Amino acid sequence: MSIEEITPKRQLVTTIRERCRVCYTCVRECPAKAIKIINGQAEVIAERCIGCGNCVKVCSQNAKVFRKEIDKVKELIGSGNKVAAIVAPSFPAEFAEIKNHRLLVSIIRELGFHYVAEVSFGADLVAGEYKKILQSKQLPPAISSDCPAIVKYIEYYHPNLVDSLATIVSPMVAMTRVMRKKYGSNLKVVFIGPCIAKKDESPEVDAALTYRELREMISQHGLKPADVIPTDFDPPMGGRGAIFPVSRGLLNTVGVKEDIFERNVIVAEGRSDFQEAIREFENGQISQEHLELLCCEGCIMGPGMSPYPFLSSLSRRFRKRASVSDYVIHKLEEMDMEQWEKDYELYSTIDLYCEFTRRDMRLDRPVSKEIEEVLNKMGKFGPQDHLDCGACGYESCEEHAIAIIRGLAEHEMCLPYTIEKLHNYIDELNISNEKLASAQEALRQSEKLAGMGQLSAGIAHELNNPLGIITMYSNILKDEAAPDDPIRNDLELIAEQAERCKKIVGGLLNFARKNQVNYEENDINRLMEHSISSVVLPENIKISLESNIMNPVIRLDFDQMTQVFTNLLKNAGEAMPEEGGTISIIMSDTDDNVTINIADTGSGIEEENHNKLFTPFFTTKPIGKGTGLGLPIIYGIVKMHKGKISFNSNADKSRGPTGTTFTIVLPRYGMS
Repeated sequence: MSIEEITPKRQLVTTIRERCRVCYTCVRECPAKAIKIINGQAEVIAERCIGCGNCVKVCSQNAKVFRKEIDKVKELIGSGNKVAAIVAPSFPAEFAEIKNHRLLVSIIRELGFHYVAEVSFGADLVAGEYKKILQSKQLPPAISSDCPAIVKYIEYYHPNLVDSLATIVSPMVAMTRVMRKKYGSNLKVVFIGPCIAKKDESPEVDAALTYRELREMISQHGLKPADVIPTDFDPPMGGRGAIFPVSRGLLNTVGVKEDIFERNVIVAEGRSDFQEAIREFENGQISQEHLELLCCEGCIMGPGMSPYPFLSSLSRRFRKRASVSDYVIHKLEEMDMEQWEKDYELYSTIDLYCEFTRRDMRLDRPVSKEIEEVLNKMGKFGPQDHLDCGACGYESCEEHAIAIIRGLAEHEMCLPYTIEKLHNYIDELNISNEKLASAQEALRQSEKLAGMGQLSAGIAHELNNPLGIITMYSNILKDEAAPDDPIRNDLELIAEQAERCKKIVGGLLNFARKNQVNYEENDINRLMEHSISSVVLPENIKISLESNIMNPVIRLDFDQMTQVFTNLLKNAGEAMPEEGGTISIIMSDTDDNVTINIADTGSGIEEENHNKLFTPFFTTKPIGKGTGLGLPIIYGIVKMHKGKISFNSNADKSRGPTGTTFTIVLPRYGMS
């Protein structure tokens, strides 16, 4: 897809969205602030754009492109009309690799142009008019009008200064009028130069090509310097106007010096300097001086210059300046001054007058309250929060806020604000990840318990009947045996172990059962006190209860939750060392939940056992001391109450006090 296909005809500069990396460099470099950020994409506002091309020059991703007119020029050449190419005097800076300018002239002719002339002669004529202004004591100070981007900037954003613009056409328009006077009014004229603003400067010029476009056309035709015979520019030949494209080129052409003692002319070029000069001129601070203004640092740095890699060693500003200077020096040494003077006198009668229009694009400044609200939203509540770092593309935080109100910018363009927002997102993401991990672990645990529950129910069902028979007949045989019969002890052991097996089977059934929770309103404080009183612990183990409950009423199954708390308290007591310890119970509540923390100062649970804690039949107790069903049953009861159970444990003394804390969170109103 060509640039022509993706660029609207009327718009001078557009954005290729796929390439835009949202660096805000174009916003920063746009003197007109004609860049709008929408959903993180930079778009050029056509009606505010002055065509300076700064955004094109600074975009490292080539996301900003200007309107091409190659096809339009080809149509002109193929129309049967005579077409003249007028070449800007900055061409030596662009085509420094072509040592003989006559070869370049011939290459341009080969593209189909009937005439190839220098704009520098037009610059000579324009310089003569400026000289009259600068040397006149009656005329007020003027602003140079040869840079179309400067003209648009004043028309749009300083309309009060329109009358201060020198009413003189640019060298391009002057040369166009010269060519039509010499070769006829039907002549089609194509400007070739480094400026993209020239494309929209004047309807008198039929088309405007940048040097980039000229190189593209030359490449399409396969033309090389070695393939052409050198020819010179068509008359009239330019003179000192060839120095026009470098800094202070106008003054050098006129022959006037920038004298600090006479305070006659101030030269300002580049985005920041020309804006500052205009502001001071408008405020009356430099009202006695004429202004020579260039949007670029000389036309040799225009956006239409080629940025191609093979020119990297020649693309520096001072190297370009030197190329132009060398060309002008040799040109003046060889040129026929007598013929130039005749041409100058002949064409000096051409009307070079022009007028400019006030096209006010200024926007009203928002009220202070609106600005303050936007700044507050970005976390800027006082002057100390205004970093004015420029990362957003605006010179100050206040200017950024104003742009947001005008719909030109977004809050996310503020780097500190975006970083803070990113930190918040990261924190939220971490919390979400933790919740997801907990949910995944709970799901794995539930799946594991469900499988174990089915297995346990099957085993319990199969064992219940045989165990009942063993218990019954062992007791019958024991009753029939004489008191002193040695077999009686064996029968008692059988009955005892059968009873133990029966309890294990009962635990399996409790674990596997799908009991419904019998919800009733209960007093959580009374429930905990009842659970504590149901547990018998050694004297060297102390239990402390701290209740911060504001509303003790909670809906739950009293018996099932008693089983939960008593089992946890028993486990805590059994985890204590011989010297004893403390079990601390802390309860708190909110409107919706009740939280119970049961902490012990026992030996703790080894880290490798944390994932196994709620697994059926897993126990760290000695053989015969535990079945490994207590915690799974607790887990099941809490889950049936739609609650949550978690724990923290440390078994490594080097990390701090050992012990385990179980946390249970129960919904206050349960599930009906």
